[in-house]
Parts: sequence; structure tokens; C-alpha cells
Amino acid sequence: MSAESDYGWNAAMGMTLLAKLKSDLKNAMLKKDAVAKGALRIIISEFPTKITTPITLESGKKSTRAKRDDEITDDDIISLIMGLCKSERQTLEYKKETSSEYLEILEAYLPKMATEEEIAAWAKENIDLSQFKSAMQAMGPIMKHFGKAADGNVVKKVLADLAG
Repeated sequence: MSAESDYGWNAAMGMTLLAKLKSDLKNAMLKKDAVAKGALRIIISEFPTKITTPITLESGKKSTRAKRDDEITDDDIISLIMGLCKSERQTLEYKKETSSEYLEILEAYLPKMATEEEIAAWAKENIDLSQFKSAMQAMGPIMKHFGKAADGNVVKKVLADLAG
């Protein structure tokens, strides 16, 4: 049984990422899929500390509180999962391994990343590098267009190639 077929999310599904995570956790528990259950529980357990909204207490102090389910956006969760993927990759690098079931499950919930070719094509079409002092200043508009679907390092490489 591959993690790809049973778990994962994309915006075209017509349900929020939060709803999909909860439904997949329920399915993982019913199927007694320990790896998926563990991965999904880790994601959901991060919400109270990582997905917060700023508030001002009566005393005037600034603080934060966990967002309620109806306040959590897909982008909030995607950012959180990207952070978990990054730390898992570092752990795997340390162990000299390339992937893990946990990482595959996490990645199934992330949007498909834009390829170097897609970023380069969009940049050539929409960005005039002569308007910027340095090519790297064009990173902002590109990242804004692609959002979480673009890796900053890939965008840097594309801009270096276009400038060079």
C-alpha cells in the first residue's frame, strides 16, 4: 500500500486541507496504519503552537492564541508541513538516508512544486530584468506569483541563469 494513493491533498479536491487531514487520520486509525496515523497526529498536534493569531490581553500585553478550526487557512497548514518536511530531510541527511514513509506522507499534503522550467517560462514572460538593479530583486514578484509552490532556491537559480 503506497502513501500516495490513500493520503494527500490538493486544492482541486474541493475540501479544506484541515478537513482532509482529519478525515485521513480517521481512515488511518480504522485501517490501523501506524505510520500514517503517527504522521497525521504530528501535523495536527503542531497547530496550537505553530498556527496562532496575535491578540492583545486586557493588561495591554501582546500575546498569541491558537487559531480556531474555522480560522485556519490551507496556507497556514502548508507552511507548517513544509517546516516538518525540512526538519525530516535534515534528520534523514544526518542518518544518510534519502526518504522515509513519514516524509512521503507529509509531502502528499503539499501543493505540487513549480518546476525550474515553469518558473523560468513565467519569469521570461512577465519579468523585465532591466527594471531591477540586480536580477535577485525580481525574486519578490516571482515568489508572489507562485506562492508556496515555488522553492526560493530554485527561483534564485532561474534568476541567475536569466541574468547570466
